[in-house]
Amino acid sequence: MKTPSQALLKSPARFTLLAASAFLITAPAHAEGPMNVDDAGTLAKGDMKIEGVLGKDDRERSAEALFGFSFIEHLEMEIGLARATDHATDPDSRARGVGFGAKWVPYQNDTGWSLGARVDVGRTRIHDRETPEKFTERSWSVSGLASYRWEGGRVLHLNLGSARTRAQGESETLGTWGIGYEYPLLDRLQLTMEIFGEEHARPDKAIGLRYEIVDGLKVSGAVGRGSERNFGQVGVAWEF
Repeated sequence: MKTPSQALLKSPARFTLLAASAFLITAPAHAEGPMNVDDAGTLAKGDMKIEGVLGKDDRERSAEALFGFSFIEHLEMEIGLARATDHATDPDSRARGVGFGAKWVPYQNDTGWSLGARVDVGRTRIHDRETPEKFTERSWSVSGLASYRWEGGRVLHLNLGSARTRAQGESETLGTWGIGYEYPLLDRLQLTMEIFGEEHARPDKAIGLRYEIVDGLKVSGAVGRGSERNFGQVGVAWEF
């Protein structure tokens, strides 16, 4: 569950990329923009994709680039790079991350249920210039994915998983979850709505739009709110 949720947490022990990073997350795994809740679907065998996302989470700014490909039926692999800057500190705190993800969806249908899972691993290099302090955070996550598709284009997405982070000799494991819904407004325009979160935290809620300019080329944007802060993102994706 891509990635708005995927911002810089200000506690040094949990200072990590969330707001646009596909892999360095404690929120749901990366999904098709602008959603954070992932879908139970993969690229067709032999297809590839390139994505770019700019995110804002309160006073934090992030950027992500992602490359995905499928060389085996029902299996999609992703490699992502992300960076973020937290302007709430003086001087700014910064983080750079790299991650890898694999999504396997053996049961896929055009209508009805599709079921699968994904695994993500990531490494984030953090520079807390207020301290100043530099350290590395490592993260691992696994999520179960389910999507129900109706005729006409409506889709319900369900995610349930667990994420583990480790930094400065400390580690934390949290349960994660997400519910998303897509509704077609026009032939090439989709409305997206979602709610997602993790253990011991209030959920985030977001609403967005995805527009397919031409076959395979999509632009998207979303805004949301949770834990007394606003967040948002804009992105572009090309599947070929």
